[in-house]
Amino acid sequence: MAKQPHLLVEEGDVNDIALIPGDPGRVDRIAGLCDSSEVVAENREYKVVNATYEGTDLTICSTGIGCPSAAIAVEELCEVGVETVIRVGTTGALQEGIEIGDMIVATGAAKNEGTSKRYESVEYPAVPDYDVLTALVDSAEANDEDVHVGPIASDDAFYAETDEYVADWEAANILSVEMEAAAVFSLTRRRDMRAGAICTVDGNLVEGTQKGETEDDELPEKARDNVERAIRISLDAVVDLAA
Repeated sequence: MAKQPHLLVEEGDVNDIALIPGDPGRVDRIAGLCDSSEVVAENREYKVVNATYEGTDLTICSTGIGCPSAAIAVEELCEVGVETVIRVGTTGALQEGIEIGDMIVATGAAKNEGTSKRYESVEYPAVPDYDVLTALVDSAEANDEDVHVGPIASDDAFYAETDEYVADWEAANILSVEMEAAAVFSLTRRRDMRAGAICTVDGNLVEGTQKGETEDDELPEKARDNVERAIRISLDAVVDLAA
């Protein structure tokens, strides 16, 4: 099979299960918590690393920002043999009381984006695989971590999330908004893959906070610290899913 044009990997280069953060820097952070790791390829927003965690082999691949680049990653990972992906990302809360640093495990994603619509009707559900969803929740409980479990929204336009959008999402009891899950869930369903998502809250749009507003770094300190907790939950879920 030919080398994939964006990830620059081919069949045999990667493992069956992949963690897919958006940020290439988070690939290194995840790899740093593994027992061993090796860079496989790096191109544009995509960094691919193979790692071993507690005896389980996995791949870590960044997707960049948004559904179009995430869809490319999922399509190419599927082509080279990846069967399960877990998004490990950040998200903006849409309900009062969800705090910066809290973690959300998605049960579905509203398709407020354009990529999945190129593949299928908006009426088709964007939902995670049940086994992956369960593994993430079980892993959180095993680590004595509290997570919010429920639906999120995926949106294309970070700077066009108006007060009207936020109010509508809040009224619908959507927990948070991010930029990749809907495409990931839709494509993996169509490709007969498994997917799940756990995201750390980096701001609360209902309460008027947004990442990067008060600090030099993109993420608030509490969110930066708690991203590691979400990573550990994901890694433990990988071990469970591979068993």
